[in-house]
Amino acid sequence: MNEVVVERPSAHVAVIRLNREDARNALNQPLRLGLAGHFTRLGDDPAVRVIVLTGGDKVFAAGADLRDMADRSAVELMQLANHRLWHAIAACPKPVIAAVNGLAWGGGCELAMHADVIVAGAGASFCQPEVKVGVMPGAGGTQRLTRAVGKFKAMKMVLTGLPVSAHEASAMGLVSEVVPDAEVMARALELAAVIASRPPLAVMQIKEVLIAGADASLDTGLMLERKAFQLLFASRDQKEGMHAFLERRDAEFSGQ
Repeated sequence: MNEVVVERPSAHVAVIRLNREDARNALNQPLRLGLAGHFTRLGDDPAVRVIVLTGGDKVFAAGADLRDMADRSAVELMQLANHRLWHAIAACPKPVIAAVNGLAWGGGCELAMHADVIVAGAGASFCQPEVKVGVMPGAGGTQRLTRAVGKFKAMKMVLTGLPVSAHEASAMGLVSEVVPDAEVMARALELAAVIASRPPLAVMQIKEVLIAGADASLDTGLMLERKAFQLLFASRDQKEGMHAFLERRDAEFSGQ
């Protein structure tokens, strides 16, 4: 059985689906490798403009597979170099939408935070419970979470290991929007279609500059934004988009 499957619901949208439902999509090593490989391949595919990442109807991902790591040594963990597998997701140049139903706990919460947009079902919950088994988050649960929700909300989550509901996560700034559970995938695909209809070069520049600027000074971030804005005037899509607007017709973006 493939730990991760890829679907192509439309020409420019790819869906990456976790496929360990019997194990609540726990992140074992084959699944991590599969995710990294698919994100790398789809990120390099010019036909793909948006990626939707999802789990199942009942669970997004319940965290790391403890059977896969409970007896590993510190040296073994270091040699696995799993940070490189996570980096393959973080470095994906295409926008990523996480469609989250059910549990997004531990590594599942960290995986969702690697996305650019999170659509959560009303019954979803987010949690960093690592402290309850004697460790701490190790794939962004202290860093991405703090950047998303601030120190005090992040501290409460990582120190207690208690979950927050989808609506709490939305109020904290951890998710983009909350929809009924049955509508999560449809809404994620709807957003994916909208983004896929936009000029691909502009979309990729927006993602790159927004992420890079978040950890830079305001002056540096504004400089990155300005340079990317200017660079896009070398694209055919900029000419097409602006002339289409002036001519009151729909633009046809080619990604050039």
